[in-house]
Amino acid sequence: MARFGDALTTGADLVNAAERAVLQALEQVDGPADLVCFFVSGEDPEEVTLAGTRVMELSGGAVTLGCSATGVIGGGRGVEGQGAVSVWCGRLPGVELTPFWLDTMVEGDHLAVVGMREPSPNDRVGILLTNPYEFPTQAFVRETTAALGGLPLVGGMADGLRGEGSVRLFCEGEVALNGAVGVLVGGDGVLGTVVSQGCRPIGPDMTVTKAEGNLVLELAGVNAYERLESLVERLSDEDRELAEQGLHLGIAVDEYADHHEQGDFLIRSLVSADEELGALTIGDMVEVGQTVRFQVHDADTADEDLARRLTEFGAQHAVGAGLLFSGDGRGTSLFPRADHDVLSVRRTLGAAPVAGFFAAGEIGPVSGANHVQGFTACLLAFAP
Repeated sequence: MARFGDALTTGADLVNAAERAVLQALEQVDGPADLVCFFVSGEDPEEVTLAGTRVMELSGGAVTLGCSATGVIGGGRGVEGQGAVSVWCGRLPGVELTPFWLDTMVEGDHLAVVGMREPSPNDRVGILLTNPYEFPTQAFVRETTAALGGLPLVGGMADGLRGEGSVRLFCEGEVALNGAVGVLVGGDGVLGTVVSQGCRPIGPDMTVTKAEGNLVLELAGVNAYERLESLVERLSDEDRELAEQGLHLGIAVDEYADHHEQGDFLIRSLVSADEELGALTIGDMVEVGQTVRFQVHDADTADEDLARRLTEFGAQHAVGAGLLFSGDGRGTSLFPRADHDVLSVRRTLGAAPVAGFFAAGEIGPVSGANHVQGFTACLLAFAP
């Protein structure tokens, strides 16, 4: 019995592409689907809304979850920067699905997130899609490990081809422009997650000794800009070229470990370097005492790390299907082809129905804690 299906369609008529994608995916499943996840890329936000709504209308009684994106994954390929719809569906007997919608409200001097369902003992994972322009994704995800009793979250930060204002979130027949949507998945059908990073560390571990918000002012007692300048001067020609294309800062997941290697960091973009201030601006808040290490974006390393982690996971599990959330810094920004990650998953795990989208930030667990990632491939795997 076929339990999963996926399809990716393109075309100038996005609603027509949505109809073809959802029908093609559903036709692959023996019986009605229980869960339909879908992702829509399109230039016109209103057409994206109509396409997403059409997918939900044709999904029968399935729980539906989706979002807009700058690129989508499905049918063994990836498509970026053009009109496309990807649909994934699963027949999940014995699996409990609990949709939720999240919003924010002002409480005193901070924002509070409302709408999160309390997990049941049967829940195995939560799928989460957010609007990164106005929902506090990083802060919320960071708190969920404790608040949700260790329940892993996987998913991504949605986007649109027109950036802010073009994000659309879909859940259970409804369309949201703000907040976040998701579904709790309970039962034995969920196997687990694979998180693979596309960066490798360069230079030594360093302790942040002075910082303000997302400004790193001192590393190991030395002006942060001078630390960076000294590091770049000592790099090989190959690594210096990679650093010039884009340098990143990794924040150690476990700052108490004796040594940190690839995969032990949360990757954050190095937004700017100010020689006059001696400061580095990064894409996250940083605190004094945290351990950090500079990182470069490397296609060969990303390819090897994904293959290794998938192989290790496949040695323990037979995988039937998966949802894949790849960073928008991957795809053709890193590899020769946009389908690198999905083909690697299908080749290594033998799981054909794999779909997802290129996210503005990926959500996945590392070392037992939920985090917003960068430049990663996050896979949620289902049993056959």
